[in-house]
This record gives sequence, C-alpha cells and structure tokens, in this order.
Amino acid sequence: MSSQAQSGPSGPREKEKKGLGKVLSRMKTVLKRDKRKSAMVPTSVIVTAGPSTTAPKPAVSEPLPPRPKIIDLPGSVKIPRAQIHEERARRLGERYGLEIKPSEWHSTEGHALRVDKPIRMRVRRECHVCTTQFGPTKECPKCQHSWCRQCVHYPPRRTEEQLVASRIHRAAILKEQRENAPIIPDYSDPLREKNIVLRKPAKSGGQDLIHKKPRQRVRRTCHVCLALFQGSNKACSNCSHARCTDCPRDPAKKDKYPYGYPGDEFGPNSIPHYQCHCCKTKFLPAAEPGAECSKCSHEKCDQCPRLLPQKVEPEPDPAVVQSIEAKLASLRFG
Repeated sequence: MSSQAQSGPSGPREKEKKGLGKVLSRMKTVLKRDKRKSAMVPTSVIVTAGPSTTAPKPAVSEPLPPRPKIIDLPGSVKIPRAQIHEERARRLGERYGLEIKPSEWHSTEGHALRVDKPIRMRVRRECHVCTTQFGPTKECPKCQHSWCRQCVHYPPRRTEEQLVASRIHRAAILKEQRENAPIIPDYSDPLREKNIVLRKPAKSGGQDLIHKKPRQRVRRTCHVCLALFQGSNKACSNCSHARCTDCPRDPAKKDKYPYGYPGDEFGPNSIPHYQCHCCKTKFLPAAEPGAECSKCSHEKCDQCPRLLPQKVEPEPDPAVVQSIEAKLASLRFG
C-alpha cells in the first residue's frame, strides 16, 4: 500500500487495441498458458518415478454357483404354480362369473412349497404357585417354576367319555338342523313395491325418464259430431252428447264387448240383448216379447232384464273343441 502511494500516479493508459491487433494479443496469451501447463510436472509422477515394474493383475473372482430359488424344507411338498393359479381362477370364476386365464394373470413357471400343518388349539397354562400365565417357555416368568401337572390347563383336558359324548351331541345338532331347516324371511313389502319408481337419466339432460308399463291408448269418437272424447269424460266437449254404445271405439274389440263398453249408455242403433230371469240364459239378439228360452222354455217377459255393457269371455269355437277332443281320444290307450 505504501509503495503504491510513494510511486505516485501511474502514467496514462495505453490506447485500447482494436481490430487485428486485439486478436493477435489474445492468441499470444493463450499460447503462453499452454506452455506453462506443459512445463508443470505433477508431484505424484515425481514421487512414483523409479524402475518400471509390472502392475499386479486384479484377482478374478470365480463365478458363484446360482442360488436355488426354492430351498427344500423338511415336510414341504412341491406344487406347480400353474396348478395354484388355475385353482384361484376357477374359484373366482365360480364366485363372480369371470373367465380368467392364469397365463395372462401371473407367471406360472416354477414350483411353490406347501407345508401341511394340523389345526392347533391355543392352550394356556397358569402357574399353581403364583397364578401367573406361562409364556412361550415352560418356566414361570414370575417365580421361575417349571409347569407341572398341578398347573391349571385351559381348556381343560377332556376324557375319552367326554370326547365320545361331544361327537354324539354334535351329530344330533347337525341332524336337527337338516330336518328343521331355518325359514328365510322375506323382507319385501308388496304395498311398497307398487310405489317403486324406476328412473333413468335422459340422454339430452333435463328431467329423468320414468319407466311405465305399456298401456293401450283407447280413443272414443262421438257419433254425432265426430269429435274425440277427452280422457275419461263421458260427455262430448263439442256437443255435450253422452257417450253411448253407438260411439265407435278404437280399437273396437267387439268380441270382448258385444253388448257395449262399460259405462256407456244404450244408443239408438244398439241391438238389445236380454236374459231369462229364471235360468239366467241369454235370449237371441233382438228377441221379441214372448220368445221362448232355449233352456227352460220360459217366455220372454217384462221381468227379463236387458244385459248391460260388460266384458264377456268369448265362447270357444266348436270346430276347435272337436279337434281337441279327437286328439285326446287318439292318445288314450286301450
């Protein structure tokens, strides 16, 4: 610091080099740096310099034998993995109705070990000296007493007679369960099932679609003004005509309703049908007063009522009945 202060201010700076001179100065500095690096010798090379000796070759380790994937254990049984996966796929298929190929599920190569172990009961022993439960060892953890015959054994050992009685009791219970099978209750409420509404979201959005039973659309036309009846109205909205048997119905179904449709009044063009009040036999259509009944020979009178519009089961065709009787007669033996 003091030397710089005593020397005074430095001379004017040289003008900065431009163009080709600047490039040449840069090249000189780079060449000087390369010479310095080549002149420097690392100390590690100087220390290790000496008579050349061959470096020892690295010891080549011998390849270890492949470790077996499955170690044989005493009491174990080899089972192919394909058999295990086939059993799993079969059970899943029976339970969920699926078709599973074990080859696509897991690799089925190799074997697996299975050890058959009997079912064991958990037994507890209690020290009769200090009433402490024994651990996994035969020595009491509290008083170091080795368990003996006096130590409490739970569950208690059963005698041969008790074992036989237990088998008989178990067989009796199973027999009773087979004979008196439990009744599975049905929790469905028939009154509630009628009110169940099935809904389905509409494809275009908005209000849900409600499932309804298919119903036949019936149309009634007034025979006076040829106007349709609105809904279940029995009076025409155009001419106030009361719905009668002459008003056509679509579909007609004259075979089920030969006397008119329920709730209709008798029209002027309807054909009257009467019934014998003695034997409930129907007279011929448009029967005159005094006509005899085909069953009891009663003459038609004022007490014989006119049949109201109602549903009538059609009588079977006589030709069809005869053909059925002939077929039944041919099937009889002897």
